[in-house]
Amino acid sequence: MRLVVVAVGRLRDRELRAVADEYLGRIRRYVRCDEVETRNSRELGAAIPRGALTVALEVDGETPSSVELAQKLEAWGSRGKGVVAFLIGGADGIPRAVSQAAEVRLSLSHLTLPHRLARVVLLEQLYRGMSILRGEPYAREG
Repeated sequence: MRLVVVAVGRLRDRELRAVADEYLGRIRRYVRCDEVETRNSRELGAAIPRGALTVALEVDGETPSSVELAQKLEAWGSRGKGVVAFLIGGADGIPRAVSQAAEVRLSLSHLTLPHRLARVVLLEQLYRGMSILRGEPYAREG
């Protein structure tokens, strides 16, 4: 399985970058995980790896529990090339055409999150999902 987080903008805030890097490091103990940053929303679609299952993060998307997300990760990782791309839009969200082309629309919360914070929350949930699948103590849900 390979996870790819495709996000508009850079994480310039040192503290958020440090937290994101911490979770990226943890995820990479289990699977390959890459971050692709685009300058704007128009570049989002072109940054999706070829053949990836695409998950658009949208406020009105499906809201799985952490356990359900872990199960989805396992299923998605066994499809096709095993590449799963998570899309995070900028201030104006994900372009409609890109969102509609995604196989999955997922919400991290019913609340609208700033895109920088959404990236950190997504990375934490990806790590939590991997630890659930491995039955490790970080995730008490597993």
